Amino acid sequence: MTLTVHLAQLEPTLGNLDANLALHLAELERAREDGAELVLFPELSLTGYFLKDQTPEVALARDAAPLEALREASRGRTVGVGFVERGDDGRVYNAYALFEDGALLHVHRKVHLVTYGMFEESRDLAAGERFDVASSRLGRIGVLVCEDMWHAAGGWLYFLAGVDLLVVPSAGPARGVSASYQGLASVGAWRALLQSASTLYQCWSLYVNRAGVEDGITFGGGTCVVDPFGHEVAHVDGLDAGRVVHALDLGACERARLAAPLRRDEKPWLVQAALARLDETR
Repeated sequence: MTLTVHLAQLEPTLGNLDANLALHLAELERAREDGAELVLFPELSLTGYFLKDQTPEVALARDAAPLEALREASRGRTVGVGFVERGDDGRVYNAYALFEDGALLHVHRKVHLVTYGMFEESRDLAAGERFDVASSRLGRIGVLVCEDMWHAAGGWLYFLAGVDLLVVPSAGPARGVSASYQGLASVGAWRALLQSASTLYQCWSLYVNRAGVEDGITFGGGTCVVDPFGHEVAHVDGLDAGRVVHALDLGACERARLAAPLRRDEKPWLVQAALARLDETR
């Protein structure tokens, strides 16, 4: 059994919800022509990334018109979209919505906000606090938004929950040159991380980064698909907008887990006990 995925390496316009919604709908039409059952967009794909003072202006409740249009466009497939969410508590979040068959299936709020170097997410955004699995008709899905992937806890919790698909939307910049990788160091680092995660967690990793330039920063692209054995099987070349369309073998997760039953032999209670001891010493 196979699942056709369409990963859209978009170049959204900063702060322009109308233009970005049109870009999403056009890409979804192309994905329909490709027969894609799962269509994924990057982090904050509906708004752009370096929003700063525009953040509250583009924040959307879950039933806002742009999201309703994307919900409607998800009929017959599953769609992942990045947006700024205005929560019921009045705070705003870097969020990622999964729509499926015309309904809102799941929203993940980015847990690990980036506030170092060129990034200052915690100035305008509140952090999420959960890594909940989305139970899709396509399988069990775990979402890690960009920096979430660089912290072990989220991926490990999804591994314990037996996710089949690790969805990793990003707005990662282009940084450095790597002689060993023969390309951008940032892209090489992401691929090494994704390959390690897929190998350890025995699931598909679907990484979708964005393209373009904002506030003088160039985004690094590198959108790719990594199988449950840690092999990269498809990617977008270069920094321009593009897409990956790839048929996933859904039996690969089971074969990887039969070859090495890592989740069966995991001992999470040891971590639980160690955390309790750390808490006692504070």
